Amino acid sequence: MTQPLALADPAHVVAIARAWLGTPYHDQASLRGVGCDCLGLARGVWREVVGPEPFPIPHYSRDWGETGPREVLADGARRMMIEVEPAAAGPGALVLFRMRPRAIAKHVGILTGPATFLHAYERLGVIEEALTQSWRRRIAFAFLFPQR
Repeated sequence: MTQPLALADPAHVVAIARAWLGTPYHDQASLRGVGCDCLGLARGVWREVVGPEPFPIPHYSRDWGETGPREVLADGARRMMIEVEPAAAGPGALVLFRMRPRAIAKHVGILTGPATFLHAYERLGVIEEALTQSWRRRIAFAFLFPQR
C-alpha cells in the first residue's frame, strides 16, 4: 500500500510562482528570468518546490486546438501530483485549461488567489491576471503540488 503524498504549502507554491513574473515567453523553455512557456513555468515551479523532474518532458505541439483520445498533460500530471476537482482548487493549485471546445487541455496556470492566476502567455511572458469567467470555464483539470 502506498502512502498518500503530503501537500506542499500553497503559500510557498504561490511565492515561488510569483518569482517567475516577468520571465519572457519562450516556447519549450523552462528557465526563470530567461524564458519559459506555460508548461515550462509549471516545470520550473515544480523544481523549486518539489525537486528534480521525475521524467523527461517530450517535445509538444503548440496547437491549442489539438484533439485526440488522450489528455497528455493531465496524464503526466497524474503521475506526479495530486488531482482535485477543479471547483475545489485553491491558491497554489496547477490548473489545465481546455482552450477550445472538444480540444485536449493544452494551457497551464497556477492559481494565486481565489480570483487570480499566473501563466506564461505568448508575447507577454509570465503574467498574473484575473481568473475571469472566460478563463474559469476553460479549466479542465486541477492538481496540487506534493511536498518535497
